[in-house]
Amino acid sequence: MRSAHVYRWQIPMDAGVVLRDRRLKTRDGLFIHLRDDAHEGWGEISPLPGFSVESLEEATAAVCGWARGWSTGDDGLLPGLPSVDFGISCALAELRGTLPQAADYRAATLCTGDPDDLFAALAAMPGEKVAKMKVGLYEAVRDGMVANLLLEAMPDLRLRLDANRAWTPLKAQQFAKYVNPEYRDRIAFLEEPCKTRDDSRAFARETGIAIAWDESLRDADFTFEREEGVRAVVIKPTLTGSLEKVQAQVTAATQLGMTAVISSSIESSLGLTQLARIAAWLTPETLPGLDTLSLMQAQLVRRWPDSPLPCHNVEMLEPLL
Repeated sequence: MRSAHVYRWQIPMDAGVVLRDRRLKTRDGLFIHLRDDAHEGWGEISPLPGFSVESLEEATAAVCGWARGWSTGDDGLLPGLPSVDFGISCALAELRGTLPQAADYRAATLCTGDPDDLFAALAAMPGEKVAKMKVGLYEAVRDGMVANLLLEAMPDLRLRLDANRAWTPLKAQQFAKYVNPEYRDRIAFLEEPCKTRDDSRAFARETGIAIAWDESLRDADFTFEREEGVRAVVIKPTLTGSLEKVQAQVTAATQLGMTAVISSSIESSLGLTQLARIAAWLTPETLPGLDTLSLMQAQLVRRWPDSPLPCHNVEMLEPLL
């Protein structure tokens, strides 16, 4: 006997979270919960404002329509909206037992405030020391100085940087000017430094700083190919689509010798635990980028290991279906 339920949720965010010049006060999303006899599966659908092509309202209509059909025996196509397809495919994979339970709860430490806090977190990190820092929100010179300081202070640090296409070529060069050339090979990659892929490619050639594609993966004309200076692809499943599509992108990248990184789109704890399982399954040798729970004030349904945040159960969600 099949049943499908859809819930809406909202989590307050820390005051300092800014995405593409907008302050994110709450994280809003949906869960889908499927049951088929003794089997069940959960999925998260949480379009990211400013990044997802679909709105939460569009996602809500799509998932509710799909859920009604599925509960009456319709195994039709996924709706075609990335966050909806990802959430539904996760719920179906749990239901069918095809999403492995093993999870990679390691995460590249997100540098959001006091450098002393970052140093303490990295010192406690077993194995490879990896941190991630957003750049492009402030002056490029300042970003370069902070990156250089971190690399100088921790000789075993590997730094992942994310510019979200914020810089002109001049701004990107201003950033690079303040990063010691001796440290540049410890920048694991810089995601999308410039507004165009051609400018980003030129930046990598001219500075020796490796880049990664992120937003480009969702451009209609993007193709996977081996390129000088391009070291990685950052795959955000909520923005990508179904698990099948995520797996196809990981395969395409690794066949070219590129690093594929599973990364968060600021999902809830339930979504993050699923991303940790996906990372352990598809990219077992690579540290995922999942250190975003600290931006939130609560967890939902499933706990992230060792998180001190309160966890709200299903009864605290708003049922839609």
